[in-house]
Amino acid sequence: MKKITDITLSKLTHSIRTLALGGLLGAGALLSGCAVTQQSADALPNGMKAGGHEYLLTVTRPNQLHVIDTETDQLLRSCDVPGTFGNGGIAISPDGRTAYVLSNKWEDIYGFDITNCEITFSAKQSSGNVQIKSFISMAVSADGKELYTVQNPVRKHSDRFETMEPRLAVFNTADGMNAQPVRTFPVDRRITKIAAMHNGEVVLGGGDLKAINPKNGETRLITALQNWDRAPDKWVPPDAFAMHTMGEHVGEFIMPYFTIRWNGEPGDESKADFLWGHVRIDLKTAEVEMIEKVPFEFIVFNWVTDPNDKDVVYGSFNQLSKHNVKTGETLGVHGLDHTYYNINMTTDGNKLYVGGAGNTISVHNPATLERTGYLRMSGDMSTSDLRLAVLK
Repeated sequence: MKKITDITLSKLTHSIRTLALGGLLGAGALLSGCAVTQQSADALPNGMKAGGHEYLLTVTRPNQLHVIDTETDQLLRSCDVPGTFGNGGIAISPDGRTAYVLSNKWEDIYGFDITNCEITFSAKQSSGNVQIKSFISMAVSADGKELYTVQNPVRKHSDRFETMEPRLAVFNTADGMNAQPVRTFPVDRRITKIAAMHNGEVVLGGGDLKAINPKNGETRLITALQNWDRAPDKWVPPDAFAMHTMGEHVGEFIMPYFTIRWNGEPGDESKADFLWGHVRIDLKTAEVEMIEKVPFEFIVFNWVTDPNDKDVVYGSFNQLSKHNVKTGETLGVHGLDHTYYNINMTTDGNKLYVGGAGNTISVHNPATLERTGYLRMSGDMSTSDLRLAVLK
């Protein structure tokens, strides 16, 4: 497959590749390039459906965005992403039509129309002797008009690297190709996953959780994590798992973390509780929940909330597990065939998808956790997102 390096909008149109439909659940068949399916009654290209139809998105090496129909668990198309693989980060427009992919070693952003692989937006964040990395952090405003990244710039001198102040960059999505930030504001270091709330603020997931107004740069504390004020002889400051942005199926931002509660002397593990906790933010109401109940018996990179019961969450790594975060009860455990970094589910709560860390996506029944399907992708997903696009 020809590697895309320096692309203009006209050339991108010609870079889209169309192949026959091939990826079927459990069949291990894959598509390469950009596949086209049969037309349907819906007025969208290539047989895709609007009206709330859901598509699962992920990125694989060497650098392709994949669109999977959650109704059929069929791979519909694969879009070539310019540049070198980054972290596989994806942010989705509110109408579900545009997927923004972080590429080129976490520097460049490309917006894809998921119905036909057309690139409608691009932003190269580095320029001159200033190299910019966005570590996972990418989000789209609730109205779809703005795209946000946290930029970590370094100026390259002939004899040294100059570490510069991190900043929130605001792009207008309507600026299309070669977009430049319209505003920037200083932010804390160590910010990874972010999310846009309906009140206009952007959640900054760092050592502590903060919110920033992208119009004027004003920030406020949502809740302290590494700087919480709990007694050090009773609690260990939390270690947050801020790897993937999740929760679009229920409109939330969720940050899992690990902590220890000392029930005896600090350091006495025989009497200690090792706990999973989380901070969960409702992106519509800005309501915040912080709780530690689930025993630290399983390694997970993310929690995903059951849309039919917000007290129930699912996590994955070497096992798929199900927990009640209010009672701390483990409701189910299912062994996986290999390590999986990421997890997501449909808005009706009827399917769980587990992916990342390899080239397979495992499909599961949330009630039993049993596997119901298996998709073999064309390349390694590594740290890539599994995001749900709901086409309006």
